Amino acid sequence: QVQLVESGGGSVQSGGSLRISCVISGFPYDTGCVGWFRQTPGKEREGVAAIDSDGTTTYAKSVKGRFTISQDSAKNTLLLQMNNLKPEDTAMYYCAADYLPDNAITDMILQEKGYNYWGQGTQVTVSS
Repeated sequence: QVQLVESGGGSVQSGGSLRISCVISGFPYDTGCVGWFRQTPGKEREGVAAIDSDGTTTYAKSVKGRFTISQDSAKNTLLLQMNNLKPEDTAMYYCAADYLPDNAITDMILQEKGYNYWGQGTQVTVSS
């Protein structure tokens, strides 16, 4: 059974930093894709950052240069370091995992529909 449990969310002022974590069990993510998504009320869930089975990272344009995704294989943990946070980064952040066909990774890795395994989310709030 695949389980994903996020932690580390909280409130921070604009320009601050926060690191959120996701412990993944039951999913050998060195053979699949794992990623972070976020969602605000009334909006679709959007991909933020992801890692494929080769370790290649992909970022949304809105966070590139500010956020860093990484994984601690020994602890089965996916991390998202968020720096220079902005009020528009306020959202519920979810981690996700699944296997994507090699020929679909580029198009699907930051798409919600590419993933079937999700955590419960952790709230990040950035105040101005």
